[in-house]
Amino acid sequence: MSRDVVDTVTRTIPLEERIAEEPGRFRILTGDRPTGRLHLGHYFGTLHNRVRLQDLGVETFVIIADYQVLTDRDVADDLTGHVEELVLDHLAVGVDPERSTVFTHSAVPALNQLLLPFLSLVSVAELSRNPTVKDEIAHSRQAAVSGLMFTYPVHQAADILFCKADLVPVGRDQLPHLELTRTVARRFNERYGDGTSVFPEPEALLSRAPVLLGTDGTKMSKSRGNAIALAASPDETARLIRGAKTDAERHIHYDPEGRPEVASLLLLAALCQDRTPEEVAGEIGSLGAAALKKVVTESVNEYLAPIRARRSEYARDRGLLRRVLREGNEKARAVADATLAEVRAAMNSDY
Repeated sequence: MSRDVVDTVTRTIPLEERIAEEPGRFRILTGDRPTGRLHLGHYFGTLHNRVRLQDLGVETFVIIADYQVLTDRDVADDLTGHVEELVLDHLAVGVDPERSTVFTHSAVPALNQLLLPFLSLVSVAELSRNPTVKDEIAHSRQAAVSGLMFTYPVHQAADILFCKADLVPVGRDQLPHLELTRTVARRFNERYGDGTSVFPEPEALLSRAPVLLGTDGTKMSKSRGNAIALAASPDETARLIRGAKTDAERHIHYDPEGRPEVASLLLLAALCQDRTPEEVAGEIGSLGAAALKKVVTESVNEYLAPIRARRSEYARDRGLLRRVLREGNEKARAVADATLAEVRAAMNSDY
């Protein structure tokens, strides 16, 4: 584990204590690209935490990053449909538009105008070293890397800094992105701040959620086609879990290092049951992989039942989805316009 990660883990504990004491002092920015339906990895990794922070009273901005769909896709197929599906998923899991601002990239011009001055603050070498960009490029669907892909971390910095978020819930794989955001904020303040801080240097709130594997034994991901979507039907969920990769050993026990696929299934059942993976494994024992998959299927379908019911109800009113976005976009635009005006004033370009 790198020193930066250790430092972030160390800071996360007192951060949580401060959030519990004064949640209203914090503002977070989080979100997703509308490239498909959200899945269980998203839910236990980030969505559950977003709702928790919102319910604590933290001011929450949720970005639907529609422009960033173009980073690794030549054509944004059915973008409107994907955006609406993403809004549905958020509403279904408990994101409340009365307490959280849900908005899209493309509807907030001032946010995107921050990209140009921010790009002047980082070097090409710094962008090329970013490990998250390297991974995204490795899984890209494009024959060549676009300029938008290369500048993706700086665009994400604009996402975070336009609303002056001081807290960003992230997984460990996203820490390089956030470190670049902190660098952009620090350099802008040093170059243009005139003794004042225009932007905060946002803190990472590291997720403690373990990584869930997909049905093929690799990280659960929309792009890899190995995910169990929140909107999947009970029958579809059962089919996907039946096809999940396990191993040849019959006795079921929890061993993340030696038996990662079995361990991930046990973890999924345990998260749904609010128990430990060891407890779930102890009940299955020598009954084998078929029994394990049956327990996982029943646990997932029971856990998702109320989420799916809410999702189905919201889906009947497509006007509601547009209204949530319209109101969220209006609020985000007002915040972004104010920030851009402050940036122009700091750069002496407010003529």
